[in-house]
Amino acid sequence: MATRTEEPGTSSLLLEASKPERLPITVTKPIPYTFDLGNLLCNDSNPLPEKPTDAQISSAARDCAQALINQLLTTCPITTHPTDGVLLTLPPPTTRLPREKPLPAEKQQTKWEKFAKKKGIKEKKKGEGKMVYEEETGEWVPKWGYKGRNKDGEGDWIVEVDEKKEKKVEAKGDGSTVRGEGRRERKEKVRRNERKQRSNERGERKAGLSKSSF
Repeated sequence: MATRTEEPGTSSLLLEASKPERLPITVTKPIPYTFDLGNLLCNDSNPLPEKPTDAQISSAARDCAQALINQLLTTCPITTHPTDGVLLTLPPPTTRLPREKPLPAEKQQTKWEKFAKKKGIKEKKKGEGKMVYEEETGEWVPKWGYKGRNKDGEGDWIVEVDEKKEKKVEAKGDGSTVRGEGRRERKEKVRRNERKQRSNERGERKAGLSKSSF
């Protein structure tokens, strides 16, 4: 049976020959690169052949990546954090990138916003104007809600009677009294405002549908 013998040192030579060639870390080009380190961008203005091969494209990309790494390590401050490790601080970007998504459509004004703009009514800040000072008691009370100023007179045990108003209430024939008229008017005002709000919302939805159809 024949056996194959190799000369001493042949295997090490084969291993060295199979290793990829170590490329230099310094990159020099006829036209120097320009960088935008904030966007990790390297601009290469050196022209490629008219029909570049894959090897030429790969070599140009490798040189750009190596030059970018060199620029980062030589110009950006490097710090060490006890938990995050080694950090490299990038400068602010200089290249303006396009938006990923289109600009949001302008929000359509509500009926109240149009009215307020026409009349010059300024929007109040949150919480502004919720309390009002009551000179009779010397206290600040809420304008609406529990013990609100809008309920003045509803809990009085004596109510001043207006003859014309009393006759008008009695003419309804539903058992209403002058004492409860203030509460009914307040409730009716709330319901009227709610109806207007629903009507405005329906109008806005219809306007949105007609706008999207175009």
